[in-house]
Parts: sequence; C-alpha cells; structure tokens
Amino acid sequence: MANVFGILTAIVLALAGFVAYKNKGRYEAEIAETGAQKDKLRASEARLKKAQDNLADTIAKRKGVDEENEKLTANESAQKKTNEETSAQVKDKTAKTAANKQKLDDIRDKTAKIGDLKELASKMRATNAELEELAQNITGTEAKLANLTAQNNQTEGQINGMNTMFSTISSGSSLPTVNTRIRSIYPSWGFVTLGAGNAGGVVTNSTLDVVREGETIAKLLVTSVERGSASASIIPDSVAKDVTLMVGDRVVPSNKKDAQPAKN
Repeated sequence: MANVFGILTAIVLALAGFVAYKNKGRYEAEIAETGAQKDKLRASEARLKKAQDNLADTIAKRKGVDEENEKLTANESAQKKTNEETSAQVKDKTAKTAANKQKLDDIRDKTAKIGDLKELASKMRATNAELEELAQNITGTEAKLANLTAQNNQTEGQINGMNTMFSTISSGSSLPTVNTRIRSIYPSWGFVTLGAGNAGGVVTNSTLDVVREGETIAKLLVTSVERGSASASIIPDSVAKDVTLMVGDRVVPSNKKDAQPAKN
C-alpha cells in the first residue's frame, strides 16, 4: 500500500512539474509579447510627435504666406496708384504739347500778317526748344510707365504664385512640383520613406502616386514630413497585381482623376 501511495505521489508531483513548466513558458511568451507591444507603442508615439511638429510647422508657414500675400497686395496697390499718377502726368504733358503747337500755329498766322521774320524765327526756335524738352519729358515718362507696368506684372505674378501654393497646401495636397523617389521600404510596417520633404513641396496627409514606366503601381498617404525627407503609409489594396515596390521608384503627386492604380 505504501508503494502504491508513493507511486501516486510521484505521478502527482510529475504532473505538477509539467504544468508548472508549461505555465512558465506561457508567462515568458506573454512577457515578450508585452515588450513588443510597448516597443510598437513607443514607435507610434514618436510618429505622432513628428506629425504634431509637422502640423505646427505647416501652420507657421501658412501664417508666413498670409503675411507675404498681404505685403504683395499692398505693393500692388501702391504700384497701381503710381501708374495712375504717371498716366495723368503723361496726359498733362501731351495736352501741353498740343497747346504749344496751337500757340506756334497762332504765331505763324500772326507773323505772316506782320511780316517780322526775325521775331518769328526767334519765337520758333524757342518753341522748338520747348517742344524738344517736352518730347524728352514724354519719352522719359513713357519709359518710367513701362518700367512700373513691368514691376506691376511681376508683383501680380508673385501674388498668383503665392495664392496657388497656399491653395494647394490648404487643400491637403502636395505641390505639383514634387518629383522624388522611394528611399527605403518597410513592408512589415506598411510604410516607406521618401527623398523629399516639406522643402520639396511634400505635404502631410496628401496622397502620392508611385510611378514605374509611366504607370501608377501604388498609392501612398504621407504621414509625417521633415525638411528633406518624409514618411508615407502604403494605401491598402492600392499596389498593382504582381508588383513589388522597390527603392528608387519615382513618386509624384496623386492624380485625383485616377481612382485606382494601373493593373498589370
């Protein structure tokens, strides 16, 4: 009987040891999984911090664009006022020239009746000198007006460019000038890094196309932007069939008319 009891005790102890060993393995696995989740949480927090910093930077840039736009608008108003004043001066000089010509004609009529050629010649020389001076003034004024008009056109072009850039950024789209390439790929995380940032016109939350041989093979959503680089998530189900993204693939702003990437 004692032997049977000892055998049963040994069996119970063995089963208890086996259960304890299994529980230890499961506990260690749970600890490892918890560590991995903490690492993922820290990475997500870092990406959130970058996104918040990029948002603050975009807001600051928008404020700068607004200030520059106001400055250019004020310059445009000043240029238009100057142009109007110059046009009035030209009109006044032209009227004076016509009046002097009329005076000269009157003098000719009078001298023709009087017959004093010397006096007429003297008056004609004075009048011609005055006309020449007026012509030079008009030429100078016209040149000044042309210069002011060119400056005004340049100012309007700058204002239009600023308005276009501001409108594009406000709509959440990257600038049309963006033309970069994939710098690195992290397929397990589902995102890539790009060789251009906000200095190259890339805007957070905008959609970009990955283009290869003239065909759109995938779409990206920009998640964070720095001055010279950016990170973007690969939009699920946007990668063309049988296509693998590669470092060096060209990236351009998304064409909003294209609902889906090209299928191979």
